[in-house]
Amino acid sequence: MLGNFQQSNLRIEVSASEQIIQDSLLESDRLKQWMWPQNFTSLSGKLNLGDTFISSLGLVKIEHKVELLDDNSLRLLLSNGIDGFHEWHWGEGWLQSRLEGISLLPLNFAQTLSLFRLRQYLSSNN
Repeated sequence: MLGNFQQSNLRIEVSASEQIIQDSLLESDRLKQWMWPQNFTSLSGKLNLGDTFISSLGLVKIEHKVELLDDNSLRLLLSNGIDGFHEWHWGEGWLQSRLEGISLLPLNFAQTLSLFRLRQYLSSNN
């Protein structure tokens, strides 16, 4: 894989319950709303352990595989546009995102933008 090893950890406070945060990360219809303009293929219903799906932004495609899923965390293995992982942890009024991988993409910027969009989505749908 071409690119640089990058890592980013961000934690934010949100005006949302633990359940609403969880639903926004695991239910495909909600995920597609706040992750726009990314497109998703093979993603429907609620995420389950072992599920795989592809997201794309322009010509860049990223394959995601649900490696860990419990009441307060989600870990996705990433391949293609990013070789690494993305972890999510959440609780009442907060969420944390950890992203590590090798990529040509600016991962910290993309992660910051995603968290900003999720915070906006949670504020407007709470």
